[in-house]
Amino acid sequence: MDRDKISVIVPVYNIEAYIERTVGSILAQTYDELEIIIVDDGSTDDSGKIADSLAEQDPRIKVLHKSNGGVTAARIDGIRLATGNWIGFVDGDDLIEPEMFDILLQNAKNHSADISHCGYQMVFPSRVDYYYNTQKTVVQDREQGVYDLLEGSYVEPGLWNKLVRAEIVKKTIEENLVDTSIKINEDLLMNYHFFRQSEKSVYYDRCLYHYMLRKNSAATSGVNKSKLYDPIRVLKLIYEDVGENEILKNVLTARLASLYINGAVMKNLQNEPYIDEYIKMCRKELKSVKPIIAKGNFGRAIKLRCILCTASPLMYKLFHKLYAKARGTDNKYEVR
Repeated sequence: MDRDKISVIVPVYNIEAYIERTVGSILAQTYDELEIIIVDDGSTDDSGKIADSLAEQDPRIKVLHKSNGGVTAARIDGIRLATGNWIGFVDGDDLIEPEMFDILLQNAKNHSADISHCGYQMVFPSRVDYYYNTQKTVVQDREQGVYDLLEGSYVEPGLWNKLVRAEIVKKTIEENLVDTSIKINEDLLMNYHFFRQSEKSVYYDRCLYHYMLRKNSAATSGVNKSKLYDPIRVLKLIYEDVGENEILKNVLTARLASLYINGAVMKNLQNEPYIDEYIKMCRKELKSVKPIIAKGNFGRAIKLRCILCTASPLMYKLFHKLYAKARGTDNKYEVR
């Protein structure tokens, strides 16, 4: 009987110092029935040449060179080339544990799941944060899987710690369900469509994926229009798609309110007009969503945050700063 093949999509853009290490961690997998598709998204450094060299050394590696179109478009082009029964994603500057895909595939088979996902570790230059490494296994039906993804308390919105049945991934692409113009939170949008189509998913809380944080990476770079507006666009697109599901609409409303609160109190350190416009928009939207939060079935924390922030953004910011400092989370994601 033929073994299942896993197609691993690796988008690459100007990461010549990291790509060989990343691909090496994929080649070292204990499950070796792999197809590794490196998508060179118009790199201007030697990333493409390094990818070609790696492909010459291992027949499981395919390289696609394309003009720069962003990570979502790169992943979609890689998906179209994929021939595996399952599809996984690894960012071109991250690392994975040797048994990651072996474990994810076995969990999917053991639970007859369409999606198998795991915990991850966020690797800073000076420390590692684990999310969450409890070793627990959670089996989710479609409704629970979508809820857990959107609620976001333990299911990571990223694509890179998940293994998805290829039919679901390809259907999502064929039906053009993902907007390639979205540069930030695009993973959440794609995952939403994956989970929405799955009958069952299984989550294993062991940190098998290493999300590497470094200076000047996409995760740590400065503010731009995409970083401000795309997360709101993604949540609104999903909100429109969930229809009359009040539970999911409430989850999305609370997440939108949190984005508006964060935007309402931000400083325009870059002195850009579009940032001032964003701050004004967030304050306006927060006022309109506040009555919904106040009257609806929402937690006390988000209700209190809405009240405080609409009453005085500056006062709220002071309280939030003191609270974050007391908890030690004020500089949690800073990369030194």
